Amino acid sequence: MAAPAQIVRTAVLKYGGSSVADADKIRAVAAKVAARCRSGERLVVVVSAMGKTTNRLIDLAADVSGNSAGYKREMDMLMATGEQVSAALLAMALRDLGCDALSMNAYQIGMLTTNAYGGARIRDIDVGRIRKELDERGVVVATGFQGVAENGDLTTLGRGGSDTSAIAIAAALRCPCEIYSDVDGVYACDPRIIPEAKKLEYVTYEEMLEMASSGAKVLHSRGVEIADKQQVELYCGSTFSDERGTRIVKNLPEWLEHPVVTGVAVDADQIKVNLRGLPEDVHLYTRVFNELAARCINLDMITIVSEGGEAAVTFSVIRGDVGLVRPALEAALRGLDGWTMTVDGEVAKVSAIGVGMQAASGVAGRFFGALERARIDVLGATTSEIKIAVLVPRAQAQSAADALMTEFDRKVGE
Repeated sequence: MAAPAQIVRTAVLKYGGSSVADADKIRAVAAKVAARCRSGERLVVVVSAMGKTTNRLIDLAADVSGNSAGYKREMDMLMATGEQVSAALLAMALRDLGCDALSMNAYQIGMLTTNAYGGARIRDIDVGRIRKELDERGVVVATGFQGVAENGDLTTLGRGGSDTSAIAIAAALRCPCEIYSDVDGVYACDPRIIPEAKKLEYVTYEEMLEMASSGAKVLHSRGVEIADKQQVELYCGSTFSDERGTRIVKNLPEWLEHPVVTGVAVDADQIKVNLRGLPEDVHLYTRVFNELAARCINLDMITIVSEGGEAAVTFSVIRGDVGLVRPALEAALRGLDGWTMTVDGEVAKVSAIGVGMQAASGVAGRFFGALERARIDVLGATTSEIKIAVLVPRAQAQSAADALMTEFDRKVGE
């Protein structure tokens, strides 16, 4: 009787820029990957550019051209070289260790995107070539962060692009995805802000999506959204440590006690925009918000206060979008005199997130009570089923996070 066929595990491993920052680190990553290949796994390894390569390329472009940021297509051609360097070097290091590795760029891995240079979206992935190479070699090293538009041009995926690439490839291959960086998992709060923050063994997709969109840096929200939709099993761990990391799952294990708040996120990349002198007119508000949306400006913390026939509208945007706001408002409010716009860059968003909020009562009272006791000035607030977020003065953000972490027992030893 023939022995049953052995099931070969396939996985996508993603290594960030700090993990492949120099030759020694590339060789160390290669040793880890090679050990897993020898155990019989089939691996797609997605890499970022080495260390600060992307920043150096941006600086180099600025030295060459005073309008480099305006040459978006050429910037994508330039930016895409960083990942190709690290992919080729890692493939060489793996070959030195006896693995028949092959590096592949965006075109070769079939990463099809829109033609939005600098921020392309993934449209499809044709993984036929990847499957063929995995069958023949067992390991493929793929460039992250980049794709190919319909017209054949190289594109880059923008912030979080390498995570997004890796998770999208895993979704297409129907296999798990492991994200490795210099952080050994997901913490209840950024340890640089709250050093006593607990490391989380499990986080739900829903919680991770809220945390990522609220300022947590471990994973980008675009990748988490793909993982949630496609049910990709995610793991976040450290390249440099054997400490257990964090698993991102659809539902928390039944045996795990669900905290009311899983984590607290701080986002200092926020700008508060204040509009004054508007008439009380819901049609006008709609026009303003539609114009902002048409320019892909995401708003948060929206408040509208009316008094004496005049309205004040306040909202927050990410810092990188603030330059787009005034032109959008001028277009929406064309013909209207007397309105003014001011901005406040000294603010931060602090969010408490957890699926446990859905079944708990009194969470809002505890949240705002903790901020009141810490003498935090609340400039705006918003809520969802699993999140309460406030806008606070940036100088008070750490104190606000500390108060919430203490209130909801999210520190080690509490």
